[in-house]
Amino acid sequence: MGIKYIFFTGGVLSSVGKGVTAASVGRLLKARGFSITVQKLDPYLNVDPGTMSPYQHGEVYVLDDGSETDLDLGHYERFCDLRLKRTSTVTTGQVYEEVIERERRGDYLGGTIQVVPHITNEIKRRINLLGRSSEAEIALIEVGGTVGDIEGQPFLEAIREMRNELGRENTAFVHITWLPYLKATAETKTKPTQHSVRELRSIGILADMIMARSDYPVEKELTQKIARFCDVKPEAVVPLVTADLLYEIPLSLEESHVADILLEALGLEAKHEPELDGWRWMVNELKNTKPSVKIGLVGKYVELHDAYLSVREALKHAALYYGVDADIEWISSTDLETVEDAEAALKDVDAVIVPGGFGSRGVEGKIRAARFAREHNLPYLGLCLGLQVMVIDYARNVLGLKDANSAEFDKMTEHPVIDLMTDQKGLDRLGGTMRLGLYPCRILENTLASNLYNQELVDERHRHRYEVNNEYRKILEEHGLVFSGQSPDGMLVEIVENKAHPYMIACQFHPEFLSRPNRPHPLFLGLIQAACQQRGLPDQQISLGFKA
Repeated sequence: MGIKYIFFTGGVLSSVGKGVTAASVGRLLKARGFSITVQKLDPYLNVDPGTMSPYQHGEVYVLDDGSETDLDLGHYERFCDLRLKRTSTVTTGQVYEEVIERERRGDYLGGTIQVVPHITNEIKRRINLLGRSSEAEIALIEVGGTVGDIEGQPFLEAIREMRNELGRENTAFVHITWLPYLKATAETKTKPTQHSVRELRSIGILADMIMARSDYPVEKELTQKIARFCDVKPEAVVPLVTADLLYEIPLSLEESHVADILLEALGLEAKHEPELDGWRWMVNELKNTKPSVKIGLVGKYVELHDAYLSVREALKHAALYYGVDADIEWISSTDLETVEDAEAALKDVDAVIVPGGFGSRGVEGKIRAARFAREHNLPYLGLCLGLQVMVIDYARNVLGLKDANSAEFDKMTEHPVIDLMTDQKGLDRLGGTMRLGLYPCRILENTLASNLYNQELVDERHRHRYEVNNEYRKILEEHGLVFSGQSPDGMLVEIVENKAHPYMIACQFHPEFLSRPNRPHPLFLGLIQAACQQRGLPDQQISLGFKA
């Protein structure tokens, strides 16, 4: 059997939840015994989101091979327990870059380069490459943006052509739309969905399924109306009511028989009864009322929670393991201008987490958060920049190096305890040039890190340019810091911990990208356990051995 494709498009407006929906469908197909892979087609002209502000795009999610990708790739990996590769992300920038490079080489033999067929052919090549490079039986392809956007037209044309080339039995189209609710008349309106489907049909794409996203319950008469006017089977119009918990969505779609309808469209039968008992158990546990621990997340993008999406989910996974809720207190680092501000913001939390970031805005607030956690024995986990501010605080306020800083924020500092990595010097391109992707980390024995990991060598995903300056390692160690994780050659610091503190640990990598609902990351488990102890709660572990 050759690989089959399910394409997901969006209508009416953006952010209707295509990524989570595609990930949920993937979970249901895996539960029926199928191997899957996933791809995101992003219409923006950026080559990748690596240079984009989180305010523009949410978090930048990093894969094993160093690809900087859309946050939807995180949904795919967490929901479907996958380890995706570069072939799973395609942008307009990548497509045009490749086509223009070929034109410059003369590959097109002097022909005129056009959107159709050259751009659309490159899009199809990348979709087919995903299929050829994977052993998956079904590929889920999400088309970013909204039907009607000028940027997305080449992608829609490409997938239209693929149906003709591969046959209807090998392709299925799912269209996700928004149903607006008018309070004045207490009505949910279907007209925007009808227009969206009409726009899709004008391109030549006929939806096999319509998912109607709504903040309110969708009555059967509405789904029947959509089916009648949009020419789809009534059972293939699926209400997608906004859920309080993302992990509920696969179960909601299961109740609507989504996977079975799509398998029928593809001429497939489930290999066995869906295995979702573990997933149901997880959702019930997450929804049950439990004691909570308050985690202070100190960042400069806290107004946009999606900027820290993977951190939030990793905290949720670890809290589930210990039978508690992780109540996140979103604290803007720019508001921590004084020690008194830090005291007021952090005095009631059970633990502090400082995530990654770039640029000088808010960094002094993050340093004060690290200092507060150190001086008050408050559990602390630093991620990437969170490690660097922990070291800066220690150098300033324990070693007495008052000018200590990162060369990123103060190029003239007398004590650059954090400095640009050697191989990052002299680069004139920002995009895709950081230390990116999976790198090994050697864990030192008899350390907090070794107790958490229970492994000598681990692989973690990275995204950084700056590192602990080796010239300061000896003096920092002499005053109580432990460099408990290092690159195998010992030249790069990967994990730092304060041996005088009950739980103060930081890592240069991004552990949040490898946390899964059934496999919480050790560093997050340690933080939640320490937070439970801080609050005086029993840290009773719950078995998470369910199949994901």
